[in-house]
Amino acid sequence: MLAAAQAALGGDVAIFLQLDAVALLRAPVGGPRDAAHQAAGLPSLAALIDDALGLGVRLIACQSGLALHGMSVADLPGPIDIGGPIGFLQQVDDDARLLMA
Repeated sequence: MLAAAQAALGGDVAIFLQLDAVALLRAPVGGPRDAAHQAAGLPSLAALIDDALGLGVRLIACQSGLALHGMSVADLPGPIDIGGPIGFLQQVDDDARLLMA
């Protein structure tokens, strides 16, 4: 949601999903708490990803995470890039970096 909000405000946003987080992108996308979120009037994980991509958020899936979960690019929804943490951090300016775990 934060990434989509920043993109809606005109900011450049990239999200790097590492290791186990990559499994959240396996098609069909579904979040472990989707039912609770939707019951509270919030969007599903798939809807959040669709909205974020539509706003220009760049999603990057960790190469190691893909291997860890036996996934390939064909398992990912939409235009998801593949990369590693060093490449991701090299692309992000120190003044514009916000990291969350």
